[in-house]
Amino acid sequence: MPTNTLSPRVAVYTGTFDPVHLGHLDVIKRGCGLFERLIVGVGINPDKATLFTIEERVKLLKEVTSEFKNVEVLPFTGLAVGFVRQSGARIMLRGLRTLSDMEYEFTMSLMNLHLDPGIETVFLMAKEEFSHVSSSLLRQIAVLGGDLTKFLPEPVKKALIAKATRQ
Repeated sequence: MPTNTLSPRVAVYTGTFDPVHLGHLDVIKRGCGLFERLIVGVGINPDKATLFTIEERVKLLKEVTSEFKNVEVLPFTGLAVGFVRQSGARIMLRGLRTLSDMEYEFTMSLMNLHLDPGIETVFLMAKEEFSHVSSSLLRQIAVLGGDLTKFLPEPVKKALIAKATRQ
């Protein structure tokens, strides 16, 4: 929905989501309560090797966010701040788990502000039960046969185990 008028009622939550986990879903759920519309942008990070294709990640995210009526899941390439503007949003939503996340996200938000001063970043702190969860750790647990039940929605758990056991 490209537009010249950016909406403060629309937020964009970007990530690689490889795989999407309960911490991501918590940010999405909470973001749904704060904004009229939340666009989840599934991107490509050149510094990360992904297990799932972008199409698989979008499909899984659509499946596990279907209960949220004000969420739209879209793939994107390029800079996240460009995707936010292209989506007609003014807000980039980000989740914070740890102090190291805060440092990284702080640097990114300052750079994004330089790239596009019209876009603000809003941070949501992870709930305690999700503060240690990361997609890369979950991929390792899957490869080594650990229990993922506490961390992943069932469709994502099945997909991750299937991918991890094929490797």
